[in-house]
Amino acid sequence: MQMIADLHTHTLSATHAFQTALEMAAAAEQMGYRAIALTDHAPAMPDAPHIWHFGNWSAMPRKIGNVVMLYGAEVNVMDTKGGLDLPDRMLAGQDWVVASIHSPCIPGLLTEKEATRLWLGVAENPYVDCIGHSEQQHYRYDYDLVTKAFAQNNKVVELNGNSFQVRKDGIPNMRELLKACLKNGCRIALDTDAHSLRQLQENMAALFALVEEIAFPQELIVNASVKNLVEELKRHHRGCAQEIGGILL
Repeated sequence: MQMIADLHTHTLSATHAFQTALEMAAAAEQMGYRAIALTDHAPAMPDAPHIWHFGNWSAMPRKIGNVVMLYGAEVNVMDTKGGLDLPDRMLAGQDWVVASIHSPCIPGLLTEKEATRLWLGVAENPYVDCIGHSEQQHYRYDYDLVTKAFAQNNKVVELNGNSFQVRKDGIPNMRELLKACLKNGCRIALDTDAHSLRQLQENMAALFALVEEIAFPQELIVNASVKNLVEELKRHHRGCAQEIGGILL
């Protein structure tokens, strides 16, 4: 199995990441990727870039070397109603939006009922493309119920390679979440959540083993082929879809 893109990566725009956009793109090209999404942390994270960062993507090229660039954000879910830390007008202008829970932004543990309500709220947001590392044990939710809502609302569920390093208690949950996605026809992405070149290069392998273990179909993995990725961008009515499709297809 081989992915054609990584749809969740970080640059040194946040101080706990270590590479520039140019370095990430060059490494992605060397690895054979056709595309990469830069999804830096949105402003509620303590060391996130200023909100202006997410409104100035027009300063960046659509291609760096031979890699197509998607510019977006990893937004923070801020409450159990699914509120996010970027306004809709800014979310609408991104190429790819990952929504995730980070403890500095939603302190304390959530009950399963609260976490389920949170993700059902996010599912209704038309500007969220992907659900980030939602297998976390402290925020476990009703996978069957919520993946049905994700599928109905075209939300891609991420399998996060960085969880094998920093969220190990959620790895068993990842397997159950993947099974729920398969049952309910919910599309997924395999992402590294890379904060460095090493993570970009190493964080994908464990995810391959997981999807192969349960024979998850390639047609439901949005970054498994160029066709899948372009169709997903069109399905989400992203303004970049036609331009990116014209380059990749």
